[in-house]
Amino acid sequence: MTASTAPAQPLPAEVWELLKAGNDRFVSGESKHPNQNAARRSSLTESQHPVATIFGCSDSRLAAEIIFDVGLGDVFVVRTAGQVTDDAVLGSLEFSVAELKVPLIVVLGHDSCGAVSAALASTESGVTPNGFVRSLVERITPSVLAAQRAGITSVNETVEEHVKQTAHRVVDHSRVLHDAVAEGRTAVIGVTYRLSEGRADVVTSIGEI
Repeated sequence: MTASTAPAQPLPAEVWELLKAGNDRFVSGESKHPNQNAARRSSLTESQHPVATIFGCSDSRLAAEIIFDVGLGDVFVVRTAGQVTDDAVLGSLEFSVAELKVPLIVVLGHDSCGAVSAALASTESGVTPNGFVRSLVERITPSVLAAQRAGITSVNETVEEHVKQTAHRVVDHSRVLHDAVAEGRTAVIGVTYRLSEGRADVVTSIGEI
């Protein structure tokens, strides 16, 4: 398949229903593992047409393709510890929207997040980590402070606030994403993943979804 014969992309709400259905299968232990055979692999050698971008935490327990029960070519995945944003992340998100025409961006966080826990500890102690971990903590700290202003102190509630802040931040900081959302071509949702249950829940949305 070439770019000229690319399939029409579904609406953001339709994409989330697809991902939600996959997550329901994962939670119930009935994953189908679609689009993971040799034929699917061969069909993707010339192009890709993912239906969603998932920007999530790098945590080993948060494998996006597994928890949403999707396969090769289905989702464009960007991961950093604590789903922190930088120029490379924003560039990747912009590429997925501008070039791959992805209609939905999912910002995916999870409970018991080590990066958020480190930012909380740093805020409380006033001591920042050494090395480049400092950069991660500094990028999460605004979300920690926003949570504290709202009376939130637990790690998992802070994760939820960080997901919300990050979803809005990527739209605010990128003209490409802002315009895509404003024009209804793309929507952004913030989702938190429960490690014990395996369930992904929407906590915020931007755009038509």
